[in-house]
Amino acid sequence: MTVVVTDDTFKAEVLEAEGTVLVDFWATWCGPCRMVAPILEEISEEYADRLKVTKLDTDANPATTMAYGIVSIPTLNVYQGGELVKSIVGARPKKALLAEIEPLLTPAV
Repeated sequence: MTVVVTDDTFKAEVLEAEGTVLVDFWATWCGPCRMVAPILEEISEEYADRLKVTKLDTDANPATTMAYGIVSIPTLNVYQGGELVKSIVGARPKKALLAEIEPLLTPAV
């Protein structure tokens, strides 16, 4: 399940989270963001034990958006231990996204 994060909850939900966290920086008016959303939902369910998928609305949360220099959306940032380890800009098909994300996943328990 995808978790909605805000400027107020970003630190706790993403930076202080255990394991690998993907943040989808998106906005309601963004067509490619709407295209990638169902793909991310599928990934969040399939990899629930290895990846936490979150969404941050860039219009509603300008502080975090600016802090991470997000200029194009969708931007998918992957964090581990509070550190940004990968940034994927633009919508991708599921297979292409998984090719970039899978090497970063927390090992299955």
